[in-house]
Amino acid sequence: MNQIINKYSLLRGDNLEEHFSNFLIDSWSYSGIATFARNEKEFERRYIYRELSRRSATTVAGTAYHAALQLYFEHLRDTGEEATIAEMQEVAFASIDEMNANDWKLGKKTPTVEKCVEAATKTATALISNFYKERSLYTSDIAKVIAVEVRTNQWLVVNGVDIPLPCHGQLDLVVELNDGRRAIIDHKSKSAYTDDNELAYTGAKQAIVYALSWEDANPTLPIDEVWYMENKHSTNKDGSPQLKKMVIVLDADTRRLYEAILYEPLRRVIQATQDPDYLYTINDADPMADRAELYDFWARTLIADIDDFNIPESKKILIARRQRKMRDASTASISPKVITSFRKKAATFISYELRDDMTPQEKIEHTLRSFGIMARVAHVLGAYSSISYLLEIGAGVKIANIASHALDIANAIDVPSVRVLPTLSMHEGKSYLCVEAPHRSGETLMWDAKYLQGSRLPIGLDNFGNTVVWDINNQSTPHMLICGATGSGKSVCIKSTIEYARLAGVSRIIVLDPKYEFIGKLPGCEIISDIADIEARMKELVEEMQERAKTGANSKTLIVFDEFADAVSSARSGKELDIKAMVVVGKDRYGEPKEELKVIGREKSLEENLKMLLQKGRSLGYRIVAATQRASTKVITGDAKVNFPVQVCFRVPKAVDSKVVLDEEGAETLAGRGDGLIKSPEYFGTVRFQGFYKL
Repeated sequence: MNQIINKYSLLRGDNLEEHFSNFLIDSWSYSGIATFARNEKEFERRYIYRELSRRSATTVAGTAYHAALQLYFEHLRDTGEEATIAEMQEVAFASIDEMNANDWKLGKKTPTVEKCVEAATKTATALISNFYKERSLYTSDIAKVIAVEVRTNQWLVVNGVDIPLPCHGQLDLVVELNDGRRAIIDHKSKSAYTDDNELAYTGAKQAIVYALSWEDANPTLPIDEVWYMENKHSTNKDGSPQLKKMVIVLDADTRRLYEAILYEPLRRVIQATQDPDYLYTINDADPMADRAELYDFWARTLIADIDDFNIPESKKILIARRQRKMRDASTASISPKVITSFRKKAATFISYELRDDMTPQEKIEHTLRSFGIMARVAHVLGAYSSISYLLEIGAGVKIANIASHALDIANAIDVPSVRVLPTLSMHEGKSYLCVEAPHRSGETLMWDAKYLQGSRLPIGLDNFGNTVVWDINNQSTPHMLICGATGSGKSVCIKSTIEYARLAGVSRIIVLDPKYEFIGKLPGCEIISDIADIEARMKELVEEMQERAKTGANSKTLIVFDEFADAVSSARSGKELDIKAMVVVGKDRYGEPKEELKVIGREKSLEENLKMLLQKGRSLGYRIVAATQRASTKVITGDAKVNFPVQVCFRVPKAVDSKVVLDEEGAETLAGRGDGLIKSPEYFGTVRFQGFYKL
């Protein structure tokens, strides 16, 4: 197709800069046009003053859904294979987790950030599930994925007119159809389907913007259709499909009509943004605008300095002129007393903003104060992988209230998350509420024999500089459970513990290693990896334990069972297992011995033998370290945790994983690489520590 060149696209250097200086904006978009038509004041706030809106759980879920679809179609384009629903969910949940706490829009059903995250996750899950079940509505007509999430910034000619600003757009998906034609696909997440007639009109403007933008950048690949794929996250009670497809065919006549429909609101936007004296009206009936947010913005334009807004330097002169005009017009007939009163009241609803020159402890204090919580950071303790902020809290302040603002605190001090301890911490004889923030000091806590305290095997150092230990001579702490994802520090902790056990006089160390991770890395240890050999060795250990009970022997034996959950699931299941062998049962008709496979006895399963060793071996010198990557209730049951009084958890993917191991959240916020939490009868509450690194 013949490409039409916009004359303004030829501007360069100083001429281009001077050209842009005549407009309050540097580009236009379909969403900007739609916003202007709906609510001019909202357009002014978002596109001129660059104010970002807080985002509802539904909006965030829609963004997460788009991220999941981007993964799906990029994978399909690059490999020809489909991404799994689990992979899509992982991307979506990561998108939700990236939201800053202060950017969430709270509501009646989502009064806290945590509730917002929960609602967004639920909605995104439903959207992805709908798509995956009904994806053939997309894929059955697609021969080839051409592009995914395309950003454009093109100078367009609309309705025969050179538009003096470039069009900024983002196209979800461009595909080639089975019949050789091309289509742009727009993903939409909805609480209710758009009326077909309404979509035919509103979608027309959006469709022509998409098509013109793509074709200007790719003149050899014209667009024939635009699809709107609506995914309704609430379940249809009649069992009808959740995905709805609306197709707009872009033939020559339709294009001319849609360009004419688009041009009128586009021209109004260009005229308004070229006139610094234009007064943008407010639409109080706009259902898509947050009125409190909008009036807050309006008030600040009357009383705030130009530097208090996120305005580019190139636009400050024009916008400052607008503000002077608005203030002169608005205050001409209003007494100074009223203005002063308004400013005082306005200060109560203007959003609290943190300054860059504040220290982290000042940011924590001011963030809490913005929620009406009086607290002071009395001490700051730096450790290897986290910083502890010790808070003095005012009378009448609920600790749970502070914990509910954990994400707000994290956002204020620019960290992914913080951990608010559920109990008070003692420091220098006083109690404080401890807020832990991840921090990587750049130093590594190296393994050193000096930390050993007799039979008390060092695990790491806590945030107060104290050594965290596992006492293998304490009958109340006989066994230890270790859980952590890949890269969290689990394996290094095992190696460190084994070396400290050697120094403590434990000469017999048996490592059950079904993943072959420690082969050749632990000299002097008995290492068994084959699952059949592990079963047999565990049976021998139980028999040995029973013999010890008769003789009274009590020498220390350390058993390290890495990835015990995988080993148990791979072994034969059941409390007791049949022992079978070929037994002579008579003679056949030729007089030869006749054999059959018969049960000749019973033996315990691997799981049962492990349980016996845990329960009865503690008084006979057996000490067991069991490690796993999987924090599942099927793996770490209530009975299992009873047998492991010492519970260590390094970083895990989700808060629910932390709850499985420690009965509380927190391990999902850890920094990795040895940053861990330990729960033991020796300590009050859960203690954060940095594990030793052993080469």
